Amino acid sequence: MLFTRDLGRILELVVRASAPLPSVAAIFFYTVPFALTYTIPMSVLVGILIGLSRLAADSEITAMRASGMGVWSFGRVLAIFVAAAWGLALLNGLYLAPWSLASLGRLEDQLKGSQVSYEVQPRVFYEGFPKLVLYVQDVHSAQGGAVWKDVFLADISDAANPRITLAREGILVPEGQDRLHLHLTNGSTHETDPARADHYQISTFQQTDIPIELASSENKDEQVPYKAIGTWALHDRAASADPATARLYLIEFHNRFALPSACLVLAMVGIPLGLSSKKSGKSGGFVLTIVLVFVYYFISLIGVSLAKQGRVSPGFGAWLANLVFFAAALFLLWQAERRPFALSAIRLAWKRDELPANGPAHDRRRRRRETANAFERASTRRRVFSASFPTLLDDYVLRDFLLYLGMIVFAFLVLMQVFTLFELLGDILHNQTPAIVVAEYLLNASPYLLYSVAPLIMLLAVLITFGLMNRSNEITAIKATGTSIYRIVTPVMVAAAVLAAGLFFADQFYLPHTNKRQEALHNQIKGKPPQTYLRPDRRWIFGQHDDIYYYQFFDADRDQFANITIFQLDPASFAITERIHADRAHWADSMSRWIYEQGWQRTLRGAAIAGYRTFDVSTFPQLREAPSYFKKEVKQYSEMNYEELHRYIRDLQQSGFDVVRLRVQLNKKLSYPLITLIMAVLAVPFSMSAAKKGAITGVAVAVGIAVVYTVVSRLFEAMGDISQLPPALAAWSPDLIFGLVGAYLILKIPT
Repeated sequence: MLFTRDLGRILELVVRASAPLPSVAAIFFYTVPFALTYTIPMSVLVGILIGLSRLAADSEITAMRASGMGVWSFGRVLAIFVAAAWGLALLNGLYLAPWSLASLGRLEDQLKGSQVSYEVQPRVFYEGFPKLVLYVQDVHSAQGGAVWKDVFLADISDAANPRITLAREGILVPEGQDRLHLHLTNGSTHETDPARADHYQISTFQQTDIPIELASSENKDEQVPYKAIGTWALHDRAASADPATARLYLIEFHNRFALPSACLVLAMVGIPLGLSSKKSGKSGGFVLTIVLVFVYYFISLIGVSLAKQGRVSPGFGAWLANLVFFAAALFLLWQAERRPFALSAIRLAWKRDELPANGPAHDRRRRRRETANAFERASTRRRVFSASFPTLLDDYVLRDFLLYLGMIVFAFLVLMQVFTLFELLGDILHNQTPAIVVAEYLLNASPYLLYSVAPLIMLLAVLITFGLMNRSNEITAIKATGTSIYRIVTPVMVAAAVLAAGLFFADQFYLPHTNKRQEALHNQIKGKPPQTYLRPDRRWIFGQHDDIYYYQFFDADRDQFANITIFQLDPASFAITERIHADRAHWADSMSRWIYEQGWQRTLRGAAIAGYRTFDVSTFPQLREAPSYFKKEVKQYSEMNYEELHRYIRDLQQSGFDVVRLRVQLNKKLSYPLITLIMAVLAVPFSMSAAKKGAITGVAVAVGIAVVYTVVSRLFEAMGDISQLPPALAAWSPDLIFGLVGAYLILKIPT
């Protein structure tokens, strides 16, 4: 599950056509060690708690203790396992994880250098090269790379006077890790003299090569993230760095020892708690693991946040969680040796307080009376639906399903809110954010969080509902009456379809507003200024009539340009037919035109200058783009509904902006809600097969299916983002694949 956080970045590299198979394997290998930094201590706690809880539930712990084994006896046996895990975690945290992160960064740089040609999208201004802006009309795949048709290249080393190169065809060829060269054919180069406006040079070529220098390796080494720096190098760099950076280095240095040592303290806490579990078995151990890991990392985040603010030393902040758990472990071990600590004691004491004053005999008589009236109450109880359809059986299944669905939604919401709060805890403390702002942010973030995990929630709810019914033989009893399994699951499928429709309408009418609000509150918590929705750094825009606008400044409030140049292109030959430059331009409402001041106009015919004139004030009727055309509002796709996103894509595409990713997200607004229904179908056969193996198996199956879906979904999304698949196919393929698998499996189960 931790691994899936990086799937989007990893799969985008994997799906590129030039990524060889060994590089793909290396990408996945390099990502695992960092996740193991957290999961090895968690696995130690899982093993101890589930193992000892199972022994305690079967009374084997009682038998062992009756034969004279104490808590320390169990501790000595488990110490072998804990010490081995601790050594593995230290090796991973001190050496393997930082090495793998550094290696992954180098591999990404290498692959990006060889795959730049695939990043360039047709009719999109690409600004990934230093001092160069690239625009191509069309891209064709070919062996060894992508071939570009109708290339427009601007060298903006002198931003006021860009050097323009046009070509009918181009291809990008890598030369090592830090150097590329662009091979162009059948083109021309246009240069102006900044000192003399009447000087203009045009040179043509049949073939030419333009070298492109990427960031050098030396600069990359200086920008390596501190988590990828070697452990001992961290300590050395901290001695020569500024105080803020040195504090980060020292916190990371101590963390690399503290996190592996969590194996020891979590094991010390887990042994007495595992021995005390009497009836809960593996399920109780699993739940207890989640709680303890949650508490441990909560304290760890608090310690790191305090250390980053300088309130405590880096060492104390990194080791705070270990110190707290060590103290708790000593108390629990001492208590367990004197008298076994039973979690059920609190529950039993609470039940005793609930008994009436006249004693247990009266309570037994009351229970017998309630049992005698059970059938009468069942026949007269109020149903969810009063109509003849759904039937009483549908009512029964729906009640259980909605109950478990509500419990799972509540549990997911609490967990996600708490983890979200942990991630922001350092910023909240640092910026002294008021509690009301944090509460409002969590409230507005909740709908989209639930929307994101709705398929997993549906999967778990269906698995638990029918899994428990099958385990208690209710499915068998219903089937014995002649009722098909398809008829049994029908009400749940209807509920899943209603929920899928609800997700779509929520995304249409409700989520965009809450997402806008939570984004503004998130910036406030982070201490950032309010987000601007206009992009003043967008200086290249393709016009509505084969025009390219380049400007150095645009005042969106006054509708004024500074140092603006317009290139008019012939769509047939992709050659510049007219070039207009002005020092200033402003919009005249009365004329509905741009007024250009202090500039010049050149009319070109191939490699010859057909006309040239200067002007103090002039208008050009053919340039009809209104000010609103240049005020491209930058929005997140999550802050728009389907119609708004469709209009936004059309508007950006006209101006030469990259809209491939947005097209994928547009189709996902339709495909994603449907996956909730598909997950419900997929969960039915798994609930029938995994029910006899216990609750933990059901949870594991749900998590496994969710991880597989995430991998498949992100893979197709990454392929769509780089135009390896059409956007519609990239968005709908996971639904199609899992829908076919679910249909096949549900048709195979005994009905």
